[in-house]
Amino acid sequence: MNLFHPRTISRHTAVLFALPLALCCTATAQQVVLTRGNATISLESFAPNIVRVTLSLDKASALKSPGIGITATPAAAGWTQASANGADTFGNDQMVVHVSPAYHGATSGTGADIARYFNSSTPNFGLSIETPSGKPILNMQQWEMAIPNHKDGTANVLYDRRPQDDPFFEVGATFVASPDEHYYGLGQNQQGFLDLRGHSLECAHDYTAAGGPSVCVPFVVTNKGYALLWDNPSKTRVDFAFNDQTRWTSQVGQRVSFFIIVGDTYDKLYEGYRLLTGSVPMLPKSAYGYIQCKQRYASQKEILDVAHGYRERHLPADVMVVDWFYFTKMGQMDMDPRFWPDPTAMNAELHKLGFHSMISVWPRFVPEDRYYDTLLKNGWFEHLADGTPTNGLPYDRAGSDIDTTNPDAARWYWNTIRENFVSKGFDAFWADETEPDLPPNGSYLHVGPGTEYFNVYPYFHTKALYDGFRHDLPQTRALVLSRDAYLGAQHNGTIFWSSDIYPTWDTLKRQVPTGLNFVASGMPYWSTDIGGWQYLPYSHTPEHPPLIDPSDARDNVHHNDDYPELYVRWFQYATFQPNMRAHGSRNFNEVWSYGKQAEPILEKYLRLRYQLMPYIYSLGYFSHQTGAPFMRGLFMDFGSDPKTASITDEYMFGPALLIAPITEQGATSRDVYLPAGADWYNFWTNERLHGGQHITVAAPIDTIPIFVRAGSILPLGAAIESTNEKQALASLRVYPGADSDFTLYSDDGNTYAYEVGKSTITHLHWSDATGKLQHTGAAAWSAPDNSIVSIVGRSATE
Repeated sequence: MNLFHPRTISRHTAVLFALPLALCCTATAQQVVLTRGNATISLESFAPNIVRVTLSLDKASALKSPGIGITATPAAAGWTQASANGADTFGNDQMVVHVSPAYHGATSGTGADIARYFNSSTPNFGLSIETPSGKPILNMQQWEMAIPNHKDGTANVLYDRRPQDDPFFEVGATFVASPDEHYYGLGQNQQGFLDLRGHSLECAHDYTAAGGPSVCVPFVVTNKGYALLWDNPSKTRVDFAFNDQTRWTSQVGQRVSFFIIVGDTYDKLYEGYRLLTGSVPMLPKSAYGYIQCKQRYASQKEILDVAHGYRERHLPADVMVVDWFYFTKMGQMDMDPRFWPDPTAMNAELHKLGFHSMISVWPRFVPEDRYYDTLLKNGWFEHLADGTPTNGLPYDRAGSDIDTTNPDAARWYWNTIRENFVSKGFDAFWADETEPDLPPNGSYLHVGPGTEYFNVYPYFHTKALYDGFRHDLPQTRALVLSRDAYLGAQHNGTIFWSSDIYPTWDTLKRQVPTGLNFVASGMPYWSTDIGGWQYLPYSHTPEHPPLIDPSDARDNVHHNDDYPELYVRWFQYATFQPNMRAHGSRNFNEVWSYGKQAEPILEKYLRLRYQLMPYIYSLGYFSHQTGAPFMRGLFMDFGSDPKTASITDEYMFGPALLIAPITEQGATSRDVYLPAGADWYNFWTNERLHGGQHITVAAPIDTIPIFVRAGSILPLGAAIESTNEKQALASLRVYPGADSDFTLYSDDGNTYAYEVGKSTITHLHWSDATGKLQHTGAAAWSAPDNSIVSIVGRSATE
């Protein structure tokens, strides 16, 4: 790396930026365009608390619109611009951007001698953001726009560029990292930490990443009152808080582009992300229930037998899933009639039983299937420079990926799914292999070189399905399951999961921070394959005596003696995820498949999930309104308690419930930290405890530690077997100790009528001083209040 590479200048460079420099600037109500040397700087307002910063050595690139996934347009929002002594400011009553004059470097001495041989790629200047009162928010120290070269080991990307493509540069920016700054988000990383501080991560879709597949969503929230959205879709490395710096470096680009959102709460930051990239639609209500899946139900009969098994046991469940290899050829988009003789009748029976159905639709086509030639003729494949479809030979023989970044290919893909699967009654679609399965670096997409647009495929692919739903099925809410995401994918009616993970205790433990960072990236809907996806080893000897007897589940777990215990603990954790989906490569995967000791525990939590449905569905409405997640790291709601910054194994599920999963084999208790600033009730015993302390909590095999924040209002529903049933409100628990509010939400659960106000909203307020619960808006129950409302810790006669 060059000694005077812009990334090597010290954090104190900004104090040197006092030299006046003639500059040219033009200002509009919403944009300021500046020059520093041969660089163009664009500052654009998108809201009173959102600014976009773009830097480039090419003026046209600096002035281009934001990239993929950004749907917002600039807005003036009271921003003004001023210049003095060669410096510029752009701000309003919420934030002020300062751009200093350029710094030319030393003209004599050692610095000048070094500069004879080692040059910076860009002119240097200071860019900082602060509040109008002068409180620092963000300080950009340097930026880079470097030609790929052998010195930095980046030259190989030039082989991925065609003559007609835009020039390739490595682009990046470096920011001051405060000693107490913490970072969360950046998509899915499965290495087991929550706070990204002190970690170097590659933001890229990588199925083979350490710990489990990674997903890039280049959006990070911090405890310093700001979020950063990095507007570059190529592979991006982020070095968080090394040498007092946080550095973003993207493999390919023609500019540095990023958005800064400021806010005094995390929810304000997510409102900004929502404005920039789109809202989170309400999902069909079935998506909040239980999704039954395995790798794989191989026939129509097997699917129906399992569905009947749930109904005969009067167990709640909502979605049955058909995984892959139902087809005769990859890309044929048919169902093998030997095993699926009448899919339409199958779906009709599932619907009669109260189930929705989901089917896996892969984006890959082999040359022998009936559609391959059409895709080839139209140029609708991810392809090499000469137009040849990219494939995975010799090891991967599953064909080539359709290029759904091409709008014509995207429409064709949806139309073909509609003709072959919607017509048979399927309700939802599992968009598997959305990385895409054949990594696009070195290949080409409709939008451009795969190396430059490495991370965008899941956005376009899920959008193809969502747009198709909205156009052709306007009365049916879209539900798309995807294992990859990108900026804006949360708007595509999409739920995400952590991909093909291992069935181990280590994996279970790492799932907790994995999910918390993913949802912190602006993607509220995430889940994990309950029990892990990969095949079980034939035998495994646990470290401690198993808490579940495996002897009557040998046909499923063989001699993996602690697996039924692991499955139970995983199921308990999954009960408190945004979506709850069982999946994996076991012979059987239903709640009665893991032995007689496991079965009643699994049933207990399955019923609890549905008991909590009024609460969970209302949390979905909260995410729709705000863009914020409802599975939340403790840092989000208890930032004034420094101990919460790095707690990886607890989280809030909505405003009321603190969840502390059991992730150690043989454990029957665990340490739980109760955040300061609130009292807490043990969900199971109603014992009240003070926050700000560690406690040891009993956790026998049938119990996951759950605590309820004092002041919470917790609505609970009557027993139902699917969300198709109208669920009465059975009780409304109030946990005294603070004033609180809760919005109880309901709608038809299936259509988009809620978008035009067809929903019922009840506002609940608990006054701790008066000991009274008030409810306004729609009537959520018809029985007398004293038969519905219960105050925890107060007797019925009080």
